[in-house]
Amino acid sequence: MAGLTDAVLFEIVEPHIALVTLNRPEARNAVNGAVAQAMEAILDRIELDAEIRAVVLTGAGPHAFCAGADLKEVSAGRGATLGTARGGFAGFVRAHRTKLWIAAAQGHALAGGLELLLSCDLAVAAETATFGLPEVKRSLVAGAGGVFRLPRVLPRAIALEMIATGDAMPAARMAQFGLLNAVVPQAEVREAALALARRAVVNAPIAVKESLGVARQALDLTEEELWEVSRGASERVRATEDFQEGPRAFVEKRAPRWVGR
Repeated sequence: MAGLTDAVLFEIVEPHIALVTLNRPEARNAVNGAVAQAMEAILDRIELDAEIRAVVLTGAGPHAFCAGADLKEVSAGRGATLGTARGGFAGFVRAHRTKLWIAAAQGHALAGGLELLLSCDLAVAAETATFGLPEVKRSLVAGAGGVFRLPRVLPRAIALEMIATGDAMPAARMAQFGLLNAVVPQAEVREAALALARRAVVNAPIAVKESLGVARQALDLTEEELWEVSRGASERVRATEDFQEGPRAFVEKRAPRWVGR
């Protein structure tokens, strides 16, 4: 099922798992105004749907996960339409998200495309995919989070090399340095991402959401602040029905039946 436009597709592919597809293969899935608006609307829908626990983000076609900003739109003076007030670039990179997002890079993730991937929690990529921030080659700054998120994920020297040279690096090297959870043949990327999602959605949904909420702040807060955030997360989980179900299922030697409340 499509979102607001066919520029981004949305579907529930399995219980509790959604698939979001950037659908501009003719433009290497570059972000234009339609993509940004559709992504924000889809994000809102996902956040409101308690049945969705994990989301796989991928691109259409074999060549590119996302090539970043649509430079035709930028050159036409429509650069401001490539983001939204709440979500930033692509309606996504600054958006508030409580669900697990997994990038499935079936093709190259460059410029804003890499920044979309960096905005996700996990990432799977094709063996043939490459990753880079080539903005400096065009006298630009990777302003959608790339210049500070990349050094948080990769070793400092590798991240600075990529930022300063603008050169792309292969998937195997990015996996070696921790950017990717798995590198697989291109035909297996979507299934590998879905497999990760399945491993997450079998767990207690509120516990996953609260745990991710703490983990996402790990590099932004002091340890004392993180202790306080963690205490709040634990208290919210202890107040749920699922908190009682977990130990009960263990004692009764059966799979837990999570209700998400």
